[in-house]
Amino acid sequence: MSTVSHTCDSDPSDPPPRSCPDLDVRDLEQRTRLMRIITRLIAVSDLGSRDIARRAGLPLQKVSDLLSGRLEQLSLEDLQILRETIDHELSTS
Repeated sequence: MSTVSHTCDSDPSDPPPRSCPDLDVRDLEQRTRLMRIITRLIAVSDLGSRDIARRAGLPLQKVSDLLSGRLEQLSLEDLQILRETIDHELSTS
């Protein structure tokens, strides 16, 4: 019988282990929340997908994926960049 226990505790500099489903769930919740915020911001802005992608410095496909609900194609960082870009554009309009 093995006495090795598998826990989610590890060195903070290590990437999150795949055996910790709570980390995946939290990431997905954050990305989902950001996706909803960003799609609302896009709806009230005058910016088109191409403008948003260009200003955010991301490929147009990333914006298309967002608007199509393909969240798995976007990282948390991509979503944060998009939100900051749209927020900035709305605040300067």
